[in-house]
Amino acid sequence: MSLATAHAVEKQQVAQRTTWTSIALNTVLTSAQLSVGIFAHSQALIADGVHSLADIVSDFIVLIANRQAGAAPDDDHNYGHSRYETVASLFLGGLLIAVGIGMFWRGGSRIVNLQNIPPVHATALVVAVIVMFSKEALFRYMLRAAERVRSAMLVANAWHARSDAASSLVVALGIIGSLAGFRILDPIAAAVVGFLIGKMGWSFAWDALQDLSDRALDQATTDDLRRIVLGTPGVREVHELRTRKMGDLAIVDAHILVDPRISVSEGHFIAESARANMLKDSRVIDALIHVDPESDELNPLPGHFPLRSTVSEAVNAAFAQHGLSVQALNLHYLSGGFDIDIMLPATDSQHAAAQLPAIDFDMLKRQLGAREIRVTQAVR
Repeated sequence: MSLATAHAVEKQQVAQRTTWTSIALNTVLTSAQLSVGIFAHSQALIADGVHSLADIVSDFIVLIANRQAGAAPDDDHNYGHSRYETVASLFLGGLLIAVGIGMFWRGGSRIVNLQNIPPVHATALVVAVIVMFSKEALFRYMLRAAERVRSAMLVANAWHARSDAASSLVVALGIIGSLAGFRILDPIAAAVVGFLIGKMGWSFAWDALQDLSDRALDQATTDDLRRIVLGTPGVREVHELRTRKMGDLAIVDAHILVDPRISVSEGHFIAESARANMLKDSRVIDALIHVDPESDELNPLPGHFPLRSTVSEAVNAAFAQHGLSVQALNLHYLSGGFDIDIMLPATDSQHAAAQLPAIDFDMLKRQLGAREIRVTQAVR
């Protein structure tokens, strides 16, 4: 099991455990807030109860998204389903915005009709204080677990709990003011809670939208990944390293510079080694490594030099005129020019030694636009 897979499994388990804890607590608190809020005539406490009810809905969204995000890649989602978490964060943000606007509007309408607000009962304050401390404890528990598994969705859900604690504090202050004779403070507290919830929802939704738009990893993480690739034997340089978020993980594309005269198989081996090193990092879900013999700014574009078929035909024809056969051709398309390495069979060593001086290499170089032609003999 890879580190990314093991991390995904652990994250799924942590998400289920913390989210079910949140659902259980919010169910109890919602019942207390709504029932006592209606009994004690506290619009702020009722608004906070609706907020807690929205928390339960969002918790179930998190559970569903967490289950879907853990699904293996398939024909429709070749890179996996990690972005379900991002979509859930976007939906959660939208839900909070809607709840916040509704609560703000309700609080404002109560302020306009202040004469219809009955006095608040002291039991509302007791419930508000209990809710405030309960939500703060839930926030600390969820944030600690979310940061351990590095889950943006769980971090968002944890800070949602902190916003609940902050709104409960505002509710408590509004109730205290109402009990002291300033009845307007209770609906004001309800409106403030609505504003805070809406603001938090906008933050979550905007952040998720950026991730869905292929936002890159932060610079510090990108630099870490660059060092991992550079640490691979055979890699001379890394350029055009690009990242895009896939849930809490990332897909990485990078170009590596290698010795321009090594074989294709060696270049492939170096690239696969760099990719394997990259996938050891739990932040990476997939990586694509492109091999360059030179920097892309220096390397010539395709079409400036002849294709292998043209070179092979010309070289074989020139050598065949002198009774020589070619065993292998290695072509080097470099910024400094086009080079050709020719290998002759070991069986023709004596004949080749006699015939090679007769070959007009200068004419062959002009014909092919080559800078240099090197001839070697295969070893028996």
